[in-house]
Amino acid sequence: MKNIINQIRAIGIVPVIAIADADKAVALAQALAAGGLACAEITFRTAAAAEAIRQIKDNVPDVLVGAGTILSTEQADTAMQAGAQFLVSPGFNPRVVAHCQANNYFIIPGCATPSDMEAALEMGLTLVKFFPAEQAGGLPYIKAVAAPYTSLDFLPTGGIGPKNLADYLSFPRVVACGGSWMATKDLIDAGDFATITHLSQEAAEIAGRGSR
Repeated sequence: MKNIINQIRAIGIVPVIAIADADKAVALAQALAAGGLACAEITFRTAAAAEAIRQIKDNVPDVLVGAGTILSTEQADTAMQAGAQFLVSPGFNPRVVAHCQANNYFIIPGCATPSDMEAALEMGLTLVKFFPAEQAGGLPYIKAVAAPYTSLDFLPTGGIGPKNLADYLSFPRVVACGGSWMATKDLIDAGDFATITHLSQEAAEIAGRGSR
Protein backbone atom coordinates (compact mmCIF):
# COMPACT_ATOMS: atom_id res chain seq x y z
CA MET A 1 0.00 0.00 0.00
CA LYS A 2 2.88 2.35 0.74
CA ASN A 3 4.18 1.54 -2.74
CA ILE A 4 0.89 2.68 -4.27
CA ILE A 5 1.03 5.93 -2.30
CA ASN A 6 4.57 6.47 -3.57
CA GLN A 7 3.44 5.89 -7.14
CA ILE A 8 0.58 8.36 -6.76
CA ARG A 9 2.90 10.93 -5.20
CA ALA A 10 5.42 10.51 -8.03
CA ILE A 11 2.73 11.19 -10.64
CA GLY A 12 1.19 14.08 -8.70
CA ILE A 13 -2.20 13.91 -10.40
CA VAL A 14 -4.90 11.24 -10.35
CA PRO A 15 -7.03 11.61 -13.50
CA VAL A 16 -10.64 10.99 -12.50
CA ILE A 17 -12.35 9.26 -15.41
CA ALA A 18 -16.01 8.61 -16.16
CA ILE A 19 -16.02 6.35 -19.20
CA ALA A 20 -19.18 5.06 -20.88
CA ASP A 21 -17.51 2.79 -23.46
CA ALA A 22 -15.00 0.26 -22.16
CA ASP A 23 -13.68 -0.21 -25.70
CA LYS A 24 -12.05 3.22 -25.37
CA ALA A 25 -10.31 2.39 -22.09
CA VAL A 26 -7.03 1.13 -23.53
CA ALA A 27 -6.56 4.08 -25.88
CA LEU A 28 -7.46 6.44 -23.03
CA ALA A 29 -4.91 4.91 -20.66
CA GLN A 30 -2.25 5.03 -23.36
CA ALA A 31 -3.04 8.71 -24.00
CA LEU A 32 -2.76 9.59 -20.32
CA ALA A 33 0.53 7.72 -19.98
CA ALA A 34 1.95 9.33 -23.13
CA GLY A 35 1.30 12.70 -21.50
CA GLY A 36 3.07 11.71 -18.30
CA LEU A 37 0.07 10.67 -16.20
CA ALA A 38 0.35 6.90 -15.87
CA CYS A 39 -2.65 6.68 -13.57
CA ALA A 40 -6.43 6.54 -13.90
CA GLU A 41 -9.24 6.48 -11.35
CA ILE A 42 -12.18 4.93 -13.20
CA THR A 43 -15.33 6.02 -11.44
CA PHE A 44 -18.22 3.67 -10.81
CA ARG A 45 -20.63 6.25 -12.19
CA THR A 46 -21.06 4.22 -15.37
CA ALA A 47 -21.87 0.60 -16.11
CA ALA A 48 -18.62 0.30 -18.09
CA ALA A 49 -16.35 0.94 -15.11
CA ALA A 50 -15.40 -2.62 -14.19
CA GLU A 51 -14.71 -3.67 -17.76
CA ALA A 52 -12.71 -0.48 -18.39
CA ILE A 53 -10.54 -1.28 -15.37
CA ARG A 54 -10.06 -4.83 -16.62
CA GLN A 55 -9.05 -3.63 -20.09
CA ILE A 56 -6.49 -1.19 -18.70
CA LYS A 57 -5.01 -3.67 -16.24
CA ASP A 58 -4.67 -6.36 -18.92
CA ASN A 59 -3.43 -4.18 -21.77
CA VAL A 60 -1.64 -1.17 -20.23
CA PRO A 61 -0.05 -2.70 -17.12
CA ASP A 62 2.29 0.26 -16.55
CA VAL A 63 -0.70 2.47 -15.76
CA LEU A 64 -1.76 2.50 -12.12
CA VAL A 65 -5.51 1.91 -12.29
CA GLY A 66 -7.98 2.51 -9.50
CA ALA A 67 -11.73 2.68 -9.01
CA GLY A 68 -13.58 5.75 -7.82
CA THR A 69 -17.03 6.55 -6.45
CA ILE A 70 -16.98 3.33 -4.42
CA LEU A 71 -20.16 3.47 -2.34
CA SER A 72 -20.61 -0.14 -1.24
CA THR A 73 -18.72 -3.27 -0.31
CA GLU A 74 -20.12 -4.92 -3.43
CA GLN A 75 -18.61 -2.23 -5.66
CA ALA A 76 -15.30 -2.58 -3.83
CA ASP A 77 -15.25 -6.32 -4.53
CA THR A 78 -16.23 -5.84 -8.17
CA ALA A 79 -13.54 -3.25 -8.72
CA MET A 80 -10.79 -5.31 -7.14
CA GLN A 81 -11.83 -8.44 -9.01
CA ALA A 82 -11.58 -6.41 -12.23
CA GLY A 83 -7.99 -5.50 -11.40
CA ALA A 84 -8.18 -2.20 -9.54
CA GLN A 85 -5.06 -1.42 -7.52
CA PHE A 86 -6.68 1.17 -5.27
CA LEU A 87 -10.17 2.37 -4.37
CA VAL A 88 -11.50 5.88 -3.76
CA SER A 89 -14.79 6.90 -2.18
CA PRO A 90 -16.38 10.36 -2.01
CA GLY A 91 -17.21 10.06 1.69
CA PHE A 92 -16.23 8.11 4.78
CA ASN A 93 -18.26 4.93 5.18
CA PRO A 94 -16.85 2.89 8.10
CA ARG A 95 -18.47 -0.31 6.82
CA VAL A 96 -16.84 0.03 3.40
CA VAL A 97 -13.48 0.97 4.89
CA ALA A 98 -13.57 -1.97 7.32
CA HIS A 99 -14.47 -4.35 4.49
CA CYS A 100 -11.56 -3.08 2.40
CA GLN A 101 -9.12 -3.42 5.28
CA ALA A 102 -10.33 -6.94 6.05
CA ASN A 103 -9.70 -7.92 2.42
CA ASN A 104 -6.40 -6.04 2.06
CA TYR A 105 -7.84 -3.53 -0.43
CA PHE A 106 -6.19 -0.12 -0.49
CA ILE A 107 -8.91 2.51 -0.06
CA ILE A 108 -8.68 6.29 0.04
CA PRO A 109 -11.98 7.44 1.58
CA GLY A 110 -13.33 10.95 1.30
CA CYS A 111 -13.06 13.17 4.36
CA ALA A 112 -14.31 16.75 4.58
CA THR A 113 -14.56 17.37 8.33
CA PRO A 114 -12.38 16.87 11.41
CA SER A 115 -14.79 14.16 12.56
CA ASP A 116 -14.25 12.27 9.30
CA MET A 117 -10.50 12.62 9.70
CA GLU A 118 -10.52 11.36 13.27
CA ALA A 119 -12.58 8.37 12.16
CA ALA A 120 -10.00 7.69 9.46
CA LEU A 121 -7.16 7.91 11.95
CA GLU A 122 -9.03 5.59 14.32
CA MET A 123 -9.04 2.98 11.54
CA GLY A 124 -5.32 3.40 10.92
CA LEU A 125 -5.51 5.34 7.65
CA THR A 126 -2.77 7.75 6.61
CA LEU A 127 -4.17 9.08 3.31
CA VAL A 128 -7.65 10.46 2.68
CA LYS A 129 -9.39 12.15 -0.21
CA PHE A 130 -10.43 15.72 0.59
CA PHE A 131 -13.67 16.26 -1.31
CA PRO A 132 -15.08 18.52 -2.60
CA ALA A 133 -11.82 20.40 -2.23
CA GLU A 134 -12.53 23.92 -3.45
CA GLN A 135 -16.11 23.99 -2.26
CA ALA A 136 -15.08 22.73 1.21
CA GLY A 137 -12.46 25.40 1.81
CA GLY A 138 -9.58 24.57 -0.51
CA LEU A 139 -5.93 24.63 0.42
CA PRO A 140 -6.33 26.98 3.43
CA TYR A 141 -8.73 24.47 4.99
CA ILE A 142 -6.36 21.56 4.33
CA LYS A 143 -3.50 23.44 5.96
CA ALA A 144 -5.69 24.22 8.98
CA VAL A 145 -6.81 20.62 9.58
CA ALA A 146 -3.38 19.20 8.77
CA ALA A 147 -1.95 20.97 11.80
CA PRO A 148 -3.61 18.79 14.48
CA TYR A 149 -3.71 15.64 12.34
CA THR A 150 -0.01 15.32 11.76
CA SER A 151 -0.05 11.73 10.47
CA LEU A 152 -2.68 12.32 7.80
CA ASP A 153 -1.98 13.18 4.16
CA PHE A 154 -4.47 14.38 1.58
CA LEU A 155 -5.61 13.79 -1.99
CA PRO A 156 -7.78 16.83 -2.73
CA THR A 157 -10.32 16.49 -5.53
CA GLY A 158 -13.03 18.84 -6.75
CA GLY A 159 -12.59 22.19 -8.42
CA ILE A 160 -8.89 21.66 -9.08
CA GLY A 161 -7.43 22.53 -12.47
CA PRO A 162 -4.43 24.09 -14.19
CA LYS A 163 -4.87 27.43 -12.39
CA ASN A 164 -4.63 26.11 -8.82
CA LEU A 165 -2.92 22.72 -9.19
CA ALA A 166 0.57 23.99 -8.39
CA ASP A 167 -0.68 25.74 -5.24
CA TYR A 168 -2.15 22.52 -3.86
CA LEU A 169 0.92 20.46 -4.72
CA SER A 170 3.21 22.99 -3.05
CA PHE A 171 1.92 21.79 0.33
CA PRO A 172 3.93 18.69 1.35
CA ARG A 173 0.92 17.01 2.98
CA VAL A 174 -0.85 16.91 -0.39
CA VAL A 175 0.23 13.63 -1.99
CA ALA A 176 -1.48 14.36 -5.31
CA CYS A 177 -4.59 16.04 -6.70
CA GLY A 178 -7.54 14.43 -8.43
CA GLY A 179 -9.01 16.04 -11.53
CA SER A 180 -10.85 15.33 -14.74
CA TRP A 181 -10.01 18.30 -16.95
CA MET A 182 -7.41 16.42 -18.99
CA ALA A 183 -9.84 13.64 -19.96
CA THR A 184 -13.38 14.98 -19.98
CA LYS A 185 -16.39 12.94 -21.01
CA ASP A 186 -16.65 14.90 -24.26
CA LEU A 187 -13.02 14.21 -25.20
CA ILE A 188 -13.35 10.51 -24.39
CA ASP A 189 -16.66 10.15 -26.25
CA ALA A 190 -15.14 11.87 -29.27
CA GLY A 191 -12.07 9.65 -29.17
CA ASP A 192 -9.86 12.74 -29.10
CA PHE A 193 -6.92 11.02 -27.46
CA ALA A 194 -4.38 13.42 -28.95
CA THR A 195 -5.92 16.28 -26.97
CA ILE A 196 -6.01 14.11 -23.84
CA THR A 197 -2.28 13.47 -24.24
CA HIS A 198 -1.62 17.18 -24.76
CA LEU A 199 -3.63 18.23 -21.70
CA SER A 200 -2.03 15.47 -19.64
CA GLN A 201 1.41 16.69 -20.63
CA GLU A 202 0.50 20.25 -19.61
CA ALA A 203 -0.82 18.98 -16.28
CA ALA A 204 2.32 16.92 -15.66
CA GLU A 205 4.46 19.96 -16.40
CA ILE A 206 2.53 22.05 -13.88
CA ALA A 207 2.90 19.28 -11.32
CA GLY A 208 6.63 19.24 -11.92
CA ARG A 209 6.59 15.60 -12.95
CA GLY A 210 6.88 16.15 -16.69
CA SER A 211 9.96 16.77 -18.80
CA ARG A 212 11.27 20.34 -18.94
